[in-house]
Amino acid sequence: MTVERFEVRELPDQSRYVLIDRGPNGMLSDEIGEVSYVDVGDERVLFHTGVSDEYSGQGLASKLVRAAVDDVVAAGKRIVPVCPYVVAWLPKHPEYADHIAERRSEHGAAVKALTR
Repeated sequence: MTVERFEVRELPDQSRYVLIDRGPNGMLSDEIGEVSYVDVGDERVLFHTGVSDEYSGQGLASKLVRAAVDDVVAAGKRIVPVCPYVVAWLPKHPEYADHIAERRSEHGAAVKALTR
């Protein structure tokens, strides 16, 4: 059985998804990336994405965002892209077009309240 080296987990108490590097043997659990969010009703505002520089160029930010977006859709919520990476990523993946909500002022207010 092959262990997937990179795993995405949701940490709902921290309002974020994290990307974990389990190492080549599956024994590590280093956090190397995250997507931060805030929920506004049935909409999830994705407002920050980051992956450690040493992992850049491996498609891991895309893996992380896809897992987060898939989770949002599976939960029956709509995606509100605020993070520039997510804003650029979504048009390349038209299968999610029906799940995107327009950004509104209350989304920005919710992000501000969470990040204070």
